[in-house]
Amino acid sequence: MIQPTSLLELTKTELTARLAAWGAPRYRADQVWEWVYKKLATDAAEMTNLPVALREQLAAELPITPLTVAAERRSQDNQTIKWLFRLPDGQTIETVLMLYDQRQTVCISTQVGCAMGCVFCATGQAGLARNLSAGEIVAQVLAAARWLAGRQETADAAHDQSAQPGPASANQRLTNIVVMGMGEPFANYERTWAALRTLTDPQAFGLGARHITVSTVGLPQGIRKMAEEPLQLNLAVSLHAANDTLRTQLVPINHRYPIAEVMAAVRDYIGRTKRRVTFEYALMHRINDSPAHARELSGLLKGLLCHVNLIPLNPVAESPYQPATPENAAAFQQILAARGIPATVRLRRGLDIDAGCGQLRRRMNN
Repeated sequence: MIQPTSLLELTKTELTARLAAWGAPRYRADQVWEWVYKKLATDAAEMTNLPVALREQLAAELPITPLTVAAERRSQDNQTIKWLFRLPDGQTIETVLMLYDQRQTVCISTQVGCAMGCVFCATGQAGLARNLSAGEIVAQVLAAARWLAGRQETADAAHDQSAQPGPASANQRLTNIVVMGMGEPFANYERTWAALRTLTDPQAFGLGARHITVSTVGLPQGIRKMAEEPLQLNLAVSLHAANDTLRTQLVPINHRYPIAEVMAAVRDYIGRTKRRVTFEYALMHRINDSPAHARELSGLLKGLLCHVNLIPLNPVAESPYQPATPENAAAFQQILAARGIPATVRLRRGLDIDAGCGQLRRRMNN
């Protein structure tokens, strides 16, 4: 049986043409678009200002979300929620929502699995199954936004059952997207950017481009291509080591694209965009967390418009790669700061719910 196309795969122009072919007037596309991206509808039956026949045709031929929840985990502090979503072909992907005082960030996937093979990453160890479509990428963001909207409605009802719900409060809206989940975004470049254009389109989801960060393992051609994009997204490069010997051990793609090539692309990116680059550095106990490693990294990054995000590793069970101690992480940060390299140690989130990339999928598949 052929699966119907998700409505999320269509651009506004394509949706307008499809509805016109069904005999619907042009303004119906505007109504559908608003229901999907502003009102966060999950089913055409919710679109009450559309004729019943059109709702039924949409439901049959252009269902909205391609995702179903296979598993959900919430951290004990209720600040991190991780979903394992099942796709129409049976594959699964992970999405994580992280709640902070002033922002709500969703971490999304761009591939089912990953071909980069990073040795400390559960996703990398599982290999690549396929790329996600643009609609499957967008659907993860909408799912997180719906969860937050549902929490807003619950809070409104608890506050005053007679009051009409108002606009979402600051801590109930999705404020940031990080493309740091399963997969390498630059290995699925066109679909990822199609999704990001929809997510930043003011007529669609409408999130500001500067609230979105795309993370790459360091594919030079992707970095340079991103520099040409009109969207002012943030770039993060997963570095994890400052010399080729260690980085190739941790990030095998470094054998093909050594650090010098990655850094040349980063310098080109900064030169063209004038935007700061974040370097992600997963701190691993007795692997890459020594003072010597910190000094080496500061030498590599000297003079660059950059920031270092130090990440105590979310460990994979039975892996030899374990997180650095808090003391080592603090010392590493201080060495960078003393050499003029701004750095922060990321707050660890969701350790009790397999929040690290690929961990829940791996557990559910075992």
